[in-house]
Amino acid sequence: MNKPISMSVREWIVKKMSIKMMLPHKIIDSVVTHQFDSANDALNVNKSVEISGFGKFYFNDVKAVRHYNKMIEIKKAYENMLLDDTLSATKRKNITVRLESATNSIKSLKPKINEP
Repeated sequence: MNKPISMSVREWIVKKMSIKMMLPHKIIDSVVTHQFDSANDALNVNKSVEISGFGKFYFNDVKAVRHYNKMIEIKKAYENMLLDDTLSATKRKNITVRLESATNSIKSLKPKINEP
């Protein structure tokens, strides 16, 4: 069973496990959600998380700051592009989606790198 492009990895894991284990989708979803949330909390608190039998992951502060600064520049560039009145509706929509993605990246990184 290959993962469809339109489905997120998390959704695919839940669906595959619920079918294989013959358990309701709701139960598997709550367990997977708890595991992802716990791993994310550990990463936020300790800046590392270890998944037994899989590996240990670290939050790299230097790379995060670099990525944060890059996203700030990209956000400014997209905002400047949107000021152009000659943009077609399709291009404007694409730039808006990219701007939203950059803004979300900035919001998620900001508390981790202690930016004001």
